[in-house]
Amino acid sequence: MDTSVWSLALRRNGSSSAPQVASLVRAIESGELILTTGLVLQELLQGFSGPKARERILERFSALPLLVPDRADHVEAAALRNTCRRHGVQVGTIDALLAQLCIRHGLWMLSSDQDFQRIASHCALRLWQA
Repeated sequence: MDTSVWSLALRRNGSSSAPQVASLVRAIESGELILTTGLVLQELLQGFSGPKARERILERFSALPLLVPDRADHVEAAALRNTCRRHGVQVGTIDALLAQLCIRHGLWMLSSDQDFQRIASHCALRLWQA
């Protein structure tokens, strides 16, 4: 990696043995700056039930700074989504916004979601690679 700032968008149903998880652990252990968004936090909280799981997620994510999209991010995310659609790539609204945040801030996307590979083929999104 040529920067120490990553954006985190791991799927809650991803394998704990995935290379992305090992990279995340190494980044945490080495003190690299890791950012996420409220959208990722919300998706994680929606996917788990029970107060203990909720408390663990909130506790662990409290250490991560949140990127907050502004109006320009939403406008550019819509343009990114339209560009992908013109090339036959369907992109969800949230995924387009996450990609846009990484592009705008010059961040690496650490994700186990293959949709981001398709997005990256049509924009300047930088994906962490094993």
